[in-house]
Amino acid sequence: MGDIFSNLGLGFGVVFNLVQWTPAFLGGASIPIPVNILLCLIGALVGTLVGVLPGIGTIATVAMLLPITFGLPPVGALIMLAGIYYGAQYGGSTTSILVNIPGEAGSVVTALDGFQMAKQGRAGPALAIAAIGSFFAGCVATVLIAVLGAPLTKLALAFGPAEYFSLMVLGLIFAVVLAKGSVLKAIAMIVLGLLLSMVGSDIETGASRMAFNIPELADGLGFATVAMGLFGFAEIIRNLDTGGESDRELVQQKVSGLMPTAKDLKDSTPAILRGTVLGSILGILPGGGAVIASFAAYTLEKKVSKTPQKFGRGAIQGVAAPESANNAAAQTSFIPLLTLGIPPNAVMALMVGAMTIHGIVPGPQVMQKQPELVWGMIASMWVGNLMLLIINLPLVGIWVRLLRVPYRLMFPSIVIFCSIGIYSVNNAPVDVILAGAFGLVGYWLIKHDFEPAPLLLGMVLGPLMEENLRRALLISRGDWSVFLTRPLSAVLMAIAAALLVLAVLPTLRKKRDEVFVESEN
Repeated sequence: MGDIFSNLGLGFGVVFNLVQWTPAFLGGASIPIPVNILLCLIGALVGTLVGVLPGIGTIATVAMLLPITFGLPPVGALIMLAGIYYGAQYGGSTTSILVNIPGEAGSVVTALDGFQMAKQGRAGPALAIAAIGSFFAGCVATVLIAVLGAPLTKLALAFGPAEYFSLMVLGLIFAVVLAKGSVLKAIAMIVLGLLLSMVGSDIETGASRMAFNIPELADGLGFATVAMGLFGFAEIIRNLDTGGESDRELVQQKVSGLMPTAKDLKDSTPAILRGTVLGSILGILPGGGAVIASFAAYTLEKKVSKTPQKFGRGAIQGVAAPESANNAAAQTSFIPLLTLGIPPNAVMALMVGAMTIHGIVPGPQVMQKQPELVWGMIASMWVGNLMLLIINLPLVGIWVRLLRVPYRLMFPSIVIFCSIGIYSVNNAPVDVILAGAFGLVGYWLIKHDFEPAPLLLGMVLGPLMEENLRRALLISRGDWSVFLTRPLSAVLMAIAAALLVLAVLPTLRKKRDEVFVESEN
């Protein structure tokens, strides 16, 4: 334990290190500047902005800002890039809650209850709880990185392709369980999401599939394109439908207190704690940790709640749990990167790129050879989380004021921002047209009581599932029983099966009762 405190002491020393700046206009006098604190603040601010603006995404931002880090010292570069990553998790909840457009993949679930709270005039408490939950989860995750780095890495090493495939199956079953309404419709959405993820080229042979000889589809469908269409554009079309304006007026009249009440805090505290624990564990495992964590946390809350019917209708636990989980997962995903050199997601892969640029080889050696780099970054996360709380809580009032903007101004601006965001990812006009098409599909789905969130999860996990399925079958020489003979994989599959049965049973019971009533009549 003493080692942990001395290591954290080293980290905070690096973060608060003052660099002497001697500008010419001061005639040789020098000013001490906390460079790493400033870089942490820049990262947190840029990340929040990226999270709030739908479509741009963390991956694109980190990729765009990678060249800027060339001239920075290695610690400063990593602190800034890490700030962008977890800052975006904070910002992503803002648009989810206010306009039902998830800024980040991990914020898809937040939209389910957050937007309903905004409609009831409780956007302020929803945003505040999202910020508080994220701050708490971030702090706990930072401590966990310091304490459990090595032991948890051993757990991640126990996961082979079969275990990862089973974990992702479990993630998709979570999506079925959390979807409101028909279980069959939720499964249909997941299958559609998996099919959409396969558009483009085969991950092993490179052969074109489901691209219909359209060059623009050769690289597959972008997550941002589909998400903006299904959530952003579809929501706009739905609101322009009959009754949208009156719905908006209702929101404007109802906007009540900006900060959560004592009851809100009491209701959301257990959800924040559970979300933090779940997110911290799932974040370590490669493959969309933050996304699976937010879905899993929401499902868990719905299962343990005494009033599950409130979920999807503005339950504050439905905002607190996923926001805590995705932030905890975003930060614990640094564990495999720092201890094994294995990037668990696309952003971490870019962090490996940043480390390589600065001549650092990520892996177990870094902790021994360059402890100031690792512990400096870990300490900066705690400072960054505090900065994000200070930045985001005062902004709650500003974000809530956006709800008062009239439709005729709000909607064209959302369309423009979404279009700019989508276009900026690949500089491809086709992406904007595709997002428009998915907007129409999303509107049809909403009208027919289909939930778009499981579709997105299926699309995100699709390529990872396919890759691990193929690997597992290659290793086992085509033996499908590998998923049940490996103990960890079998346990995950059993949990998935049990959850599916629990989700289907109420539907079967309801149908049986209906048949029984009809036969009596």
